[in-house]
Amino acid sequence: MSRAVIMSVLLATLIVVGTSTPAWAAQLDARINPNSDTSPFKMNYQKTIFIEYPNGGALFDELHEKTWTFAGTADSSNPGVQNLMKKLNENIADNGSQARISDLNVLYDIHLKGRNINSSIDYKIILTGTLSEYVITKDQVRTLVDLGWRGLSTNAEIVVDGVDINHPINLLEEEEPFLYEIIAGTEAEEILSKNMINADFILQQPLTNWHFLFDPTGINVDAGTFGLDEEIAGFVVSSWTMGESSIREGRQVERVFEAEINSDQLYVIRSVQSSDQANLSTIGFGALDILDGVEIAGVTPTPPEDYMTTSTGDFPVMIVYGMAGLAAVAGIAFFFVSNRSLKNEKQGQQGIDPSRLVGYQTSASSGGYQTNRGEAQLKDDSDYQQTRSVYENTAPQETTTPPPTAANREEAACGCAASAEMGSECDCAMQGSCLCDASCGCSADICKEQVNSMS
Repeated sequence: MSRAVIMSVLLATLIVVGTSTPAWAAQLDARINPNSDTSPFKMNYQKTIFIEYPNGGALFDELHEKTWTFAGTADSSNPGVQNLMKKLNENIADNGSQARISDLNVLYDIHLKGRNINSSIDYKIILTGTLSEYVITKDQVRTLVDLGWRGLSTNAEIVVDGVDINHPINLLEEEEPFLYEIIAGTEAEEILSKNMINADFILQQPLTNWHFLFDPTGINVDAGTFGLDEEIAGFVVSSWTMGESSIREGRQVERVFEAEINSDQLYVIRSVQSSDQANLSTIGFGALDILDGVEIAGVTPTPPEDYMTTSTGDFPVMIVYGMAGLAAVAGIAFFFVSNRSLKNEKQGQQGIDPSRLVGYQTSASSGGYQTNRGEAQLKDDSDYQQTRSVYENTAPQETTTPPPTAANREEAACGCAASAEMGSECDCAMQGSCLCDASCGCSADICKEQVNSMS
């Protein structure tokens, strides 16, 4: 029974994860041309709302098989878009910026999808427009560009084609009255009343915390051969990027708001948005500054000759070189200390004194060849217990030396005579044939046969 419950929970989790849409919050993408009166921008707002009914109930009966979509586009001729453009410009002015939105297009897509364990409502609003009046002042050297307009937000009702695209609760009140009756007056109503068009965090995050890079492609000699845009010919392009979760920028996580509703069953309303993201670029090299509380960029066609930077902005390269130098000094100090330690250690022979060793020959001539084999042994065994092998557990085997014969003493032309005296194995026996004459007194069988055959 418990195994079946666990499998059911895992299956439900896979269904939720597999059928949910990634929810992104505000995403800004803009390129400012200080040599032009207008520049394009794009802002994307997304949010996903989940209505969960794990125990079934009236909402399950109402929503689990339901699907609908509200989608459309509108330009600045639409009264709702005109109202939105007005509210955004008011918000820009309240933030101290002089820039204005001179043209605006709106794409909206709201989609409800019912399922057996939950229903989701995906909201997406995309604004594409034209920005103007962002140039504060301009001379032959530098152009001051206003960047304080980027927090495009409004809390007003924005009705486009009869749909309030800014507040999810208003659409649910008209399209899902049964759901609205359950939500009304609860904490869930407050969650669904939050405005969709909200990019406050993009403005609140200082540009000095954004990642900065500049692209020098426009000033390269051969840049024109690669189909370079005429707008950036002869210029570098500065880029600021926001969205990374780090110590410098701060920890950025999904914004999740959740509320429970006790009706005929327990229902959960959850709103999910990820952290905001932004890509802002300007033609020319941009140096950040603040003017009357508004962030600006002083833009020049090329960077200063002595300018060096990394992706983090104004982090001096000399500091990087200094850190590398400190690491080199630390390495030299380590080797110096190690060398002194080695010199202080006892030098010279650390094992057995060579004067206490004696060599023994282990082979002699046999017939027409000589094998030079030997070994070193201690002259005495006084310190044998200190030098012997720890694996030597058995006594060495004793070898029997045959008594010397008359032939040995006469030093006959026998290759086995020396071997017999030293107690080693007979060379004739090793070779498989006797190398001696009839006077051989060796005890090996092969020698005896040879002597008999010559007698």
